[in-house]
Order: sequence, then structure tokens, then C-alpha cells
Amino acid sequence: MDPRGMLFLFGAIVCELIGTNALKAADGFTRLLPTLVVIAGYGASFYLMSLSLRTIPLGVAYAIWSGLGTAAIAIIGVLAWREKLNIAGVIGIILIIVGVVLLNIFGEAGREA
Repeated sequence: MDPRGMLFLFGAIVCELIGTNALKAADGFTRLLPTLVVIAGYGASFYLMSLSLRTIPLGVAYAIWSGLGTAAIAIIGVLAWREKLNIAGVIGIILIIVGVVLLNIFGEAGREA
């Protein structure tokens, strides 16, 4: 994969994580500053995702974006928001990460054929 596309994609993931954390802090959009961070975070995330799609196939980019974002936000929820994560949640996160890795491995192989 193109390094620039991956850089844009990982930037999109970081911005999405910022927006999602601010969503929790916005308390139903009743707090102005976190609400503005939500809008900026998701806006930047979608913009960077669109730039990544110039060189990364949509299915692969979306799987990485949503998979890593989901896994990371679950971990952040435990660490920053003191949310509980049971064994099923841990197994689910591991499966998401394994799925993203497999998609990257076989996605690259499929494009070479």
C-alpha cells in the first residue's frame, strides 16, 4: 500500500478517536466545547479518509478505519472512561484486529494477481 494513503488513513483513525471521545464528553451535545470537537474530529476524519481512498481500496480502508477505531475506542473507554470490558469484549477486539491484519495481507495479495 502507498505510504501516503496509509498516513492519511491513520490520521483519519486518530481524528475519529478524538471525535468519539468528545462525543462521550459532549453529554448529548449539551456542552459546547466537546460538541465542537466532535464536529471537527469527524469532519477531519472523513476528509483524511477521502484522501486515503485515492490509493487504498474502499473495502480495505473502511475495514481498517472501522476495525482499528472500534478496538482502540474500546480500550480508551476502559482506560479513560472507566468502562467495563468482559472476556467476550476482549475476544471481540482481538478478532477485529486479526480481521484487519488478514484483510491487509490478503488484500495486497489479491491486487497483485
